[in-house]
Amino acid sequence: MPSGNSTPFIVASALLFGFLMWLVTSLVASIEVPLGARVAVALLFASIGLVFGVSAMVSFSREKTTMNPTKPAASSSLVITGPFRFTRNPMYLSLLLYLLAWAVYLSNFVAVLFLPVFVLYINQFQIKPEERVLFSLFGPEYAAYKERVRRWL
Repeated sequence: MPSGNSTPFIVASALLFGFLMWLVTSLVASIEVPLGARVAVALLFASIGLVFGVSAMVSFSREKTTMNPTKPAASSSLVITGPFRFTRNPMYLSLLLYLLAWAVYLSNFVAVLFLPVFVLYINQFQIKPEERVLFSLFGPEYAAYKERVRRWL
């Protein structure tokens, strides 16, 4: 695992999880759910994910700070507005919601088991390193923010 992490690596990781979820559907029978219902619920989760992701990018843009996970040390301010009032990681949450949408569309219980693995993976290899950098940059302000706002939701 690269220690520097990058946006393409994070997206590739999410895509890999999505591929593995799809692959498991050929090994384990899916639940029979009408296509229309699967699509509707999947679109709902994906739309919520889109709202979190886009609003996080807008919040970063308004604060004129980096949203590049490769360079958390380049952060010029601690963003705590917009979706950051509810979750410290709205962009990673958006990826999780896309994967949840995919699992719903696949209608396979085994595919759902990949979601907590994705959370554990992102926590360990992306979020924890970012949190260390943010604490070194913003100290008590970041510590207070961590006390008020949960990592995911």
